[in-house]
Amino acid sequence: MTCVLAIDIGGTKLAAALVDEAGSVVRSATRPTPRADVMSALAALVEEVTGDGPAPGAVGIGCAGPLDLEAGTVSPVNMPSWRGFPLREEVRKLTGLPVVLAGDAQCMALGEHWLGSGRGSAALLGIVVSTGIGGGLVIDGVPLLGRSGNAGHVGHMTVDPYGERCECGGRGCVERYSSGPNLARWALANGWQAPDGEPADARALARDAAAGQEVAVAAFERGARALAAMIASTAAATEVSTVVIGGGVSAAGPVLFDPLARALDDIGGLPFVRAVQVKPTTLGVRAGLAGAAKLAWDYSRSAAA
Repeated sequence: MTCVLAIDIGGTKLAAALVDEAGSVVRSATRPTPRADVMSALAALVEEVTGDGPAPGAVGIGCAGPLDLEAGTVSPVNMPSWRGFPLREEVRKLTGLPVVLAGDAQCMALGEHWLGSGRGSAALLGIVVSTGIGGGLVIDGVPLLGRSGNAGHVGHMTVDPYGERCECGGRGCVERYSSGPNLARWALANGWQAPDGEPADARALARDAAAGQEVAVAAFERGARALAAMIASTAAATEVSTVVIGGGVSAAGPVLFDPLARALDDIGGLPFVRAVQVKPTTLGVRAGLAGAAKLAWDYSRSAAA
């Protein structure tokens, strides 16, 4: 076997790649995620990537969740046409290959551990800060998936038990304070206005924060403090040594990472919690595909053994 097929499925984009054992991409392609008949679009994408290329030996998939690993089904929140969809079996029938499945943020964490900012870390937490907040844990080189496949769902850890009601139904979830839409929501409620002609989103908010606009700065400080509380709690529970942050909001750079460092310094107490290293992603949008490929390679090696 010279390569595996990696697939990354999200609410806005489908991506696939043939990846060799060193992590190099042989071929890749992307296309928008349709609102309906996603499987047909995915089948066309797989054909585009594999049609006249080297034959892969296994398939790794990272998909937005929640998942049910035992059943091999997915129910992505932002893909309403898939509810309890048997993704693992459908891709197995499509390709005729063994298929291994994990969450998209879990694959991001695994990809960063294999080829990115978390390389060599004994215990890594990967966080995607975007429209929502996802996460994944890699302990001793192995992704921690959990019984149902939803371990590492740090965006819905409670950082304020008396806090705001979250979209998930819980209360005080970090996602309610730190995701891109919620950063902008709080800023708008507190007097921020986007520049004329621009959408009132986290990207515009980050530019204003970088320019020193008071409410925009406060919004990122508030979001960063919630992230810091989640990171400190995760470190206390699992002794993670490295945190890698990706997703669109991470592109804000120092606007996010500087207040996050200050908040962690204030919140963290025990030495092993304070020792956590927080880094931005180096793989960016490629991390999910890298992690999906690593899943497939590890699965193939264990099957051969």
